[in-house]
Amino acid sequence: MRYHLLALFISQLTWLVPHAQEKQSPLTWQDIPNWKYIRTNDATPSPDGKWLAYVSGPTQGDLTLTVKNTGNNRQYQYAIGGQITPIRFNEHSSFIAFYQSPDHKTIKANQKSKKPIRKKLHLVSLKDTASTVFNNVQKFDFSNEQGGWIGLRFEPIVPAQKNDTTGRGSDLLLYNLANKQQFNIGSVHDYAFNKNGTLLAYTVDAAGQNGNGVFLLNLTNGLTTLLQNDAATFSKLNWNKEGTAFSLLKSKKDKAYTTPIYTLIGVKNVLATNPEVYSYSGLDEQQITAGYGISENTAPYWSKDLSRIFFGIAKLEKTKAEREKAQDAKVDSLVQKTANLTDSVQARQDSTNVKTANASQKTGVNKKDLEKPDMTIWNWQDKRLQSSQRTQLERDKKFNIMSLWEIGNNKFVSLADSNLKSISLAPNQKIGYGLDFSPYEFTSSLDGQRFADVYLVDIASGTRKLAIEKLYLNASFSSSFSPKSSHILYYSNGDYYVLDVHTLAKTNITKLIPSTFIDKNEDHNVSKPATGTYGWTQDGRFVILKDNYDLWKVAYDGKSHIQLTDDWKDRKLLTTSYNNTYPDDDEIDLAKDQYFTVIDENTKQTGIALLPAKSNKIQVLGLEDAYVSPINKVKHAAAYFFTKQSPTVSPELYMSNDKMLKTPIKLIADSAKQLLSAGSKLISYVSDHGDTLQAVLYLPADYVEGKAYPTITYIYERLTNNKNSYSLPAYPGGGFNRAMYTSNGYAVLMPDIKYKLNDPGMSAVACVVPAVKAAVATGIVDEKNVAIHGHSWGGYQTSFLITQTNIFKAAVAGAPLTNMISMYSLIYWNSGSTNQSIFESSQGRLTTGYWDNWDAYARNSPIFHIKNVQTPLIIMHNDKDGAVDYTQGIEYFNGLRRLNKPVVMLTYNGENHGLAKEVNQKDYAVRMMEYFDHYLKGKEAPDWWSKGIDFMALPKHLEDRAF
Repeated sequence: MRYHLLALFISQLTWLVPHAQEKQSPLTWQDIPNWKYIRTNDATPSPDGKWLAYVSGPTQGDLTLTVKNTGNNRQYQYAIGGQITPIRFNEHSSFIAFYQSPDHKTIKANQKSKKPIRKKLHLVSLKDTASTVFNNVQKFDFSNEQGGWIGLRFEPIVPAQKNDTTGRGSDLLLYNLANKQQFNIGSVHDYAFNKNGTLLAYTVDAAGQNGNGVFLLNLTNGLTTLLQNDAATFSKLNWNKEGTAFSLLKSKKDKAYTTPIYTLIGVKNVLATNPEVYSYSGLDEQQITAGYGISENTAPYWSKDLSRIFFGIAKLEKTKAEREKAQDAKVDSLVQKTANLTDSVQARQDSTNVKTANASQKTGVNKKDLEKPDMTIWNWQDKRLQSSQRTQLERDKKFNIMSLWEIGNNKFVSLADSNLKSISLAPNQKIGYGLDFSPYEFTSSLDGQRFADVYLVDIASGTRKLAIEKLYLNASFSSSFSPKSSHILYYSNGDYYVLDVHTLAKTNITKLIPSTFIDKNEDHNVSKPATGTYGWTQDGRFVILKDNYDLWKVAYDGKSHIQLTDDWKDRKLLTTSYNNTYPDDDEIDLAKDQYFTVIDENTKQTGIALLPAKSNKIQVLGLEDAYVSPINKVKHAAAYFFTKQSPTVSPELYMSNDKMLKTPIKLIADSAKQLLSAGSKLISYVSDHGDTLQAVLYLPADYVEGKAYPTITYIYERLTNNKNSYSLPAYPGGGFNRAMYTSNGYAVLMPDIKYKLNDPGMSAVACVVPAVKAAVATGIVDEKNVAIHGHSWGGYQTSFLITQTNIFKAAVAGAPLTNMISMYSLIYWNSGSTNQSIFESSQGRLTTGYWDNWDAYARNSPIFHIKNVQTPLIIMHNDKDGAVDYTQGIEYFNGLRRLNKPVVMLTYNGENHGLAKEVNQKDYAVRMMEYFDHYLKGKEAPDWWSKGIDFMALPKHLEDRAF
């Protein structure tokens, strides 16, 4: 007899020894607003690595910005009010700028009364910490590479009454960092420095449109050049990467259209006394497709050779008056034609017939009869459901067709259309590729299996040629042009290919590699899913591919390959990300040191790996029982920043001046004021399907060896890669916060789930139940006091598991689907599409519709096993849920209620799939913990559970206004 249920082994333990610490009071939900922590994700080093700035403070309250010298740890602190601020250093690392907002209480009051939140800007000299403060600043920017200026645009003065000619501009202050001279420019709406910071382009948008235009200021000599004046609005100002040319849009109102009409403006030869200015009309049907105009939804940009400008065009919508005028003209024409026909017929009949008073009475045609009813027609042949079209209406309105204007010959070229909706340009911008979904769009909307034809597009002419037919996109579409624009990398049917854009020859570059590039962990209904690629090398000679464990440098012609990793498959080591430490590089430059984050699949230890410059062998620099973030290298120094965290230690930030990351300096230490968890155990177990899987068991803060604890089992899909993550106390959108439970004496179990097609629910049972039993076998989990919770897909699995097992004492299912048959053809209202594709190619993991797979749908639907439920259950399902239809929760609740099973359903009116309103987040979190405390800790049952309560009454915590 095969023995599935005992743990095979328990890996190393990441924890502190709580015995040595003073006993701490568990966190309460009322403690969360005052929980202080450091926002390490937003910590910003200076370009020379000598300074670090970060924000700290409570979850809800007033914050502090700290500026620290990384060499001597000298630091300066600034009160910045109740909002986090962007942090910016100038290029030379001599100044830092940041906002100071009003205090937290004022911000809340202003938000409630819809008053503006005015901010101050602090400009601090790092040489002597001298600070200059500016009031009512809306936007700020340093002048890029030369770094000699900062531009500050102030909040505009809002007039009592707004109209079409109300100016949108406000004062722009240019402040010289060296001599503190200040220059004010009025009514500026948009501005941008070029790359080297010597030029400032800006637009003026004044009251009454007086003096509106686009200007260029030379910051080296103070000369301002007027490029164009017009009673119009100028926007979307956009410099090219080199800072040698820029483009923008100009718009004017037109009575015939609902939106302004846009004109394209391009400026180049910017250092000349008279820069070259080009304009292209937005309403020229001789050049742009009839009924289209220049789109406002994309910023135009110059080609690299400055011969053309790329921009978007979109359909122009006539005003209601114009549409009615056009409709009236059509009706009048129809009436007249019908009247003429009737008169002709009557003329041949009895001459005594009396002619009717008007033509419309003769024909029965009336303008009102032609008005459209308020209704929707759903047709089985529609490529997109009507609900999808309606939901995506705003997106469709903003859709624009990529086009270009050839300046030399004044030629317009449309590169895309309604089928080929977007074009990815090659680096040389002479060719691009686009995906045509239209031949497969209908079937894709049904089963979710996505295909597309790949076309190459000649940029000069707009002509296309089919390059790849029916490419399967569910497996992967990480295609990309080579740096020399001569080839395209793509994936198909288990291998990577390179397409020659000139000959259309396709080369399988992985067929000679003794490995597979099919993802072993992907268990959706997808054929041969790809493992992934990190893209091209800078010289265009190689691509960097990964199999399930190892990295490969593969020649673009497939004739050679080099394994960069040292048989990581044997060690179960794999990369999780490429660290982009050179943001200015478009591709991976192997002449420079390159970094990757790695994880040990057996232990969940993480670390950093280095591929040294001009080397073909990756070195693992270290693995530890922590989550190590990707490396951030500063621009002008060999200074490397990264964070580490664990279940017992909040994120800490380190810096190393050594590329091997030896002896790093800790710049930000653990900010947690109390221990929230004693660590985590990694448990290995065998599922009922025979697969060896893992689960993470997070220990309660007061853990004592040998004692068993009440445990919450939290499920979704695969969760164990987060073993070493820190949980920050917070009000959760899904109700559950790990830190709050471990702080309050609970263990938390998070198992991995591996799925078999056509058995998603049964797969959850086969994995979760053995995981719980293996966790019980450790002695840490109290077998008699285990609960389960999940949200969305986890909510479905929770609602299903309690129909198959009674090992859980209580359960909470958030937004669960409960009837796969009825859910299959309902609408995913957030997108407007049907759920059918989700079932057949995504999370549902079913292979057909229920009519051909009835047993699988019924077997995995909680509602069909509802009579088996013995576990008390809370369902949280909101009436505006756009992901899992509200009726799913209602159906399960009413079924359990009819069977007199203990169940409560919580509905937060107006909320979507998760909870967005803080008051609702608090309410759900409190109710969930009260419920689990009752069943797992023996505390008194809350009235809303045991007796029922008035509609939307708050639990006692909220009634006491403790929040």
